Amino acid sequence: MTENGIFNPSFGADSFGLKWLAGLYWNYGAPELYEQALRRGEGLLTADGALSVETGVHTGRSPQDKFIVRDALTENSVWWDNNKPLSQAHFDTLYADMVAHAANRELFAQDLYGGADPAERVNVRVFTEKAWHSLFIRNLLIRPDVAALKTFVPKLTILDLPSFRASTERHGARTETMIACDFSRGIVLIAGTSYAGEMKKAVFTYLNFTLPAKGVMPMHCSANIGPEGDTAVFFGLSGTGKTTLSADPARTLIGDDEHGWGPHGVFNFEGGCYAKTIRLSAEAEPEIFATTKRFGTVIENVVLDPVTRIPDFDDDSKTENTRAAYPLDFIPNASDTGRGGHPKAIIMLTADAFGVMPPIAKLTPAQAMYHFLSGYTAKVAGTEKGVKEPQATFSTCFGAPFMPRHPAEYGNLLRTLIAEHGVSCWLVNTGWTGGAYGVGRRMPIKATRTLLTAALTGSLDQGRFYLDRTFGFQVPTDVVGVEPHLLHPRKTWQDKAGYDAQAARLVGMFLKNFEKFSTHVDDEVVNAAPGMTA
Repeated sequence: MTENGIFNPSFGADSFGLKWLAGLYWNYGAPELYEQALRRGEGLLTADGALSVETGVHTGRSPQDKFIVRDALTENSVWWDNNKPLSQAHFDTLYADMVAHAANRELFAQDLYGGADPAERVNVRVFTEKAWHSLFIRNLLIRPDVAALKTFVPKLTILDLPSFRASTERHGARTETMIACDFSRGIVLIAGTSYAGEMKKAVFTYLNFTLPAKGVMPMHCSANIGPEGDTAVFFGLSGTGKTTLSADPARTLIGDDEHGWGPHGVFNFEGGCYAKTIRLSAEAEPEIFATTKRFGTVIENVVLDPVTRIPDFDDDSKTENTRAAYPLDFIPNASDTGRGGHPKAIIMLTADAFGVMPPIAKLTPAQAMYHFLSGYTAKVAGTEKGVKEPQATFSTCFGAPFMPRHPAEYGNLLRTLIAEHGVSCWLVNTGWTGGAYGVGRRMPIKATRTLLTAALTGSLDQGRFYLDRTFGFQVPTDVVGVEPHLLHPRKTWQDKAGYDAQAARLVGMFLKNFEKFSTHVDDEVVNAAPGMTA
């Protein structure tokens, strides 16, 4: 039995090897997918009409279970120090076994775009065994119009089967969970995890591999546009504030997580948002909060009141990584094109768990490349499996788990684009102040928004700066609306000697981490390191 929406039968499930299915639901919209998810017991309706689901034991990504097929295409182009190789034979066996596993099951298919720029986008076909996964990826990627669906031919195909368990011996897996990428054939296989974020990150990983060869910069960032048409880009790992800070009512949202920067400017890879909801409130984040009350939104691992079905966003008993997945047009001021001009400003977000970095600092182009390659932040609890509290980490390009190529390729491409378009660069700490994690407090979001507004409007450039001698960058001395001591991190600590020790420790970590990049950059970038600029 096959049940279809709109599709091109010449390039359907049979061409991918999927046969003898119990049912195939093709390009279904939210109402049909709600019905299927509820029929199958995959989730519950909240009081306001969102679909509430649970992801089981995997409440975050499993980066250690991600593999790339090592073949003629990838042998000399993939950064193998950061990516796990998989043999073609192991991949082929996994492919065959997953296709066999799908027989006599119901599957859901979506034909979607990855990329809002028609010149750079990839056609993506996604097969899932869960109805809510189909709704999730339909929310997160870009939906073609009806005419395009009739002639749609996929360049990338994803098969997502959470019920399939990978084998270490038979498939070359590390555990029963596996994300296997074959770039040559444009296939991604996802097994043993119900965490839907693996699908969207698989698309991002594919674009991170293919776009640099075309001179297009793939970026783990959010982006928005100001009233004067000025585009801003916000780099940062999950949990550092990309979604929250780009959802500014005074600016038009391009997207919250993944973008490209090409000849025509910045463009969103996605058509939706995947926002963290832990401690979400209508007061602090009204636009995002409102999406959780919309039909069509998927909320993950959020505790519901058993009687009222009202979500409790303060309850982290399932995970800190509670999420909402919704279409971009659920944000009132979202761009209807997913595109913007070349950026005027780049913001690099870090959640400093040591509590020693200022809330904002101005970067030279060399410092921007240094901090982009360093990618310092803290892994936020729940974002990855096994992370229970923030941990200091360096994730190059603010997205090492999704970077197939050597970071120097991305860094040099970014530096070229910054110089070509005269972009101003800022480092923003959304982490801790007044002490390290567990002692200090999280940086007030109101202060962060005030500083960002000043940076993006250009008023911050008109003020006074002092040289932070620990990190070597320029920091505003005072900003209207911001507590004065926040701009001087050492003053926020009661234990000044403790601050000095933590700052010195962090500088040492920067220098140690950057050793692996020193031969790939020029002296100007090497000398932009913390502690080396007087």
